[in-house]
Amino acid sequence: MTLKIEPVGTVVGGHQQLGDTYWGGVESVIRLNPGFPAEAVRGLDEFSHLVVTWHFSLASASDVILGARGPRDGQRRHPSGAGTFAHRDHRRPNQLATSFPRLLRIDGLDLHVTDLDAIDGTPVYDLGPYFTVTGPQGVVREPAWPAETLRDYWALWTV
Repeated sequence: MTLKIEPVGTVVGGHQQLGDTYWGGVESVIRLNPGFPAEAVRGLDEFSHLVVTWHFSLASASDVILGARGPRDGQRRHPSGAGTFAHRDHRRPNQLATSFPRLLRIDGLDLHVTDLDAIDGTPVYDLGPYFTVTGPQGVVREPAWPAETLRDYWALWTV
């Protein structure tokens, strides 16, 4: 089965280039396509965070790595490597990402956000409000390596 989807909007401003280090504290806009009616975002301003699905549009099919590898090229490696689906980067088959930016305000079809780890010009394929009730249930478990390798991802200080 093949799924054909079109972007619902584009990231405007914010990060201007790719980077593997600090992504926090930068404001950007998710500009929805002008064909959407204003009612498409009605009620969204009542939420603090969004769930945004976007495309690693600067990546290529040759970037995909399906086997096990260490996190964040050149940094401390997972002892045995981790498979493609244990990472959150562009080396995945469909090169899609999901982020949870904070919604600052809405101006027409412009959603002003912060902490969106996508760059200017990135196509956005879907978005919606973050509901805590549908978030993780129970104790969240993860190995130590994500916190170690991503310690400066959102802040310039160690977590």
